[in-house]
Amino acid sequence: HRQITISQIIDAITDHFNVRLSDLQGKRRSRSIAFPRQLCMYLARDLTRHSLEEIGGHFGGRDHTTVLHAYRNIDKLCDHDEKVRATVDQLVGGLTQHS
Repeated sequence: HRQITISQIIDAITDHFNVRLSDLQGKRRSRSIAFPRQLCMYLARDLTRHSLEEIGGHFGGRDHTTVLHAYRNIDKLCDHDEKVRATVDQLVGGLTQHS
């Protein structure tokens, strides 16, 4: 049973949302970039064993509190928004099938 890597998560997100890695690691905070970035951090925390600091480092050196905020935000959205929940399930399914 292979471990899922942050790189695999980033690949899945960039494909799904049609964003570039440089966008995910950059400073822009428009919703079209911020949501996929937060989703990356959420999946990285959920599917890997990396620390919050390590995850933040993959996304432009962000602080561990930013990763925690992203996780809580996506978690809350999953509870209240069926589309977000479906997107998360689809991405997790794709990532776990390939590993």
